[in-house]
Amino acid sequence: QVQVVESGGGSVQPGGSLRISCTASGHPTSEMCMGWYRQAPGKEREGVAAIDRDGEIRYADSVKGRFTISKDDAKNTLFLQMNSVKPEDTAMYTCAARPELYCPLSTLHFGYRGQGTQVTVSS
Repeated sequence: QVQVVESGGGSVQPGGSLRISCTASGHPTSEMCMGWYRQAPGKEREGVAAIDRDGEIRYADSVKGRFTISKDDAKNTLFLQMNSVKPEDTAMYTCAARPELYCPLSTLHFGYRGQGTQVTVSS
């Protein structure tokens, strides 16, 4: 059974930066595709970023150029570096992982999921 636990959420001002993390146990991250999706109250769920088992990366257009996803397989940890954040980035961010090669953004939520970490962008 794969378990994932997110950390690092919080409040940040517009234009600021924040890094959130996700540690997985029960299966090596090197053998999984992983990613982040988010959902804000009253809004649809959105796949934000994903990294495939072979290292290929994809981003939602809404975060491209601002967010960076990375993975440290030695620590079984996934990161999301969020720069130039905007109020519309406010959401619950959830980490997802699957023991598969490829994680489309649209189906990230089907993987093993954590409880999420709240990110609030406000002045």
